[in-house]
Amino acid sequence: MLDYEAEAAHYDETRGGVPRAAAAAAAVRGLLPPGTRTLLDLACGTGLVTEHLAGPGLAVYGADAAHAMLRAAAGRLPGRTVRADARRLPLPDGALDAVSAIWLLHLVPFAEEIVAEAARVLRPGGVFVATVDKDAAHDVGSDIDAVLRPYRSGDAATDRADTISGYAAAHGLEPAPGTVFTGHGQGTTPRDTVGKLRRGYYASWFRGTGADVDTLCAALAALPDQDRRRPDPAYRLARFVKRAE
Repeated sequence: MLDYEAEAAHYDETRGGVPRAAAAAAAVRGLLPPGTRTLLDLACGTGLVTEHLAGPGLAVYGADAAHAMLRAAAGRLPGRTVRADARRLPLPDGALDAVSAIWLLHLVPFAEEIVAEAARVLRPGGVFVATVDKDAAHDVGSDIDAVLRPYRSGDAATDRADTISGYAAAHGLEPAPGTVFTGHGQGTTPRDTVGKLRRGYYASWFRGTGADVDTLCAALAALPDQDRRRPDPAYRLARFVKRAE
């Protein structure tokens, strides 16, 4: 996992900035039922998405475990951030109308604990919204993906939609229709992909050897338009509703 204390200083500029954050926030808001008054954004990071979630009648809060991320978020969400582990939130049962987890579950080996905690702090009828299948979303059918696809595997993904749905069901959350949104600025280039491959950036899905890395980098370097970004991914948002007691 990345060192998010160190990443905070340049996180937004390397993650699509406002366009990507605004698209994510709009997608989340579109899944909130009428009457939603409180929302907690888990692993809020710098608060860029969280800030865009706010709207009339909706009080939005952010939680993160990294000090540096929260320092950035506090400037965007004054008085509405808390340092907390997403598995142990400082809230009573049934305290919230909604919980969001954007680009979180793919990072951790304890996704079920996060889902369980979200279910605990939601009121009956409250909603949990989370991105799922993040790594899979980055296969956009480009020439880069054609090179990489034989070495892709989603078997170890901790945010597989079917896996998260199973966790949700076990903790009293019923599936509901979700949505997709564009990951603005996340389309990659052949040159960037070579660099990421060599740095082990794709460890969550790459199934190959060091020799395979060399072979793939050579194939990627032979692609045309080395600095042209391929299409942006479309991220999937799953939604779950807490069962009435």
